Amino acid sequence: MKISEIKVLICDDSILVRKKLTELLKGAGITAIYEAKDGNQAVEQHKTHNPDLTFMDIVMPEKTGLEALEEIRANNPAAKVVMASTIGTQSNLTAAIKAGAFDFLQKPVQDEDVYKILNTFTKE
Repeated sequence: MKISEIKVLICDDSILVRKKLTELLKGAGITAIYEAKDGNQAVEQHKTHNPDLTFMDIVMPEKTGLEALEEIRANNPAAKVVMASTIGTQSNLTAAIKAGAFDFLQKPVQDEDVYKILNTFTKE
């Protein structure tokens, strides 16, 4: 899949994180970018837009990223969701992988880590 054809959903309760990631993805050539500010919105946006790749924070209000990941994967077992977190990374990483996460990012997110994930995704 060409990078310009990818649809991406960004879910984070921080508008600054969403803005930074959106700018980074646009710079990589992705134009179809959707946003959600909590886990409930992420599940709804995923159902509506069926993104190819989702970047999701673990710690959010309403519904956690792990809860949203489980619901998204229940609705779409092929969903590719990259989880991001700063808090208790090792336990969160384990829980995210068990729940079917595609990959995991340490916050603050580094540009090169996002590029690596995009590169891995487009080669699948």
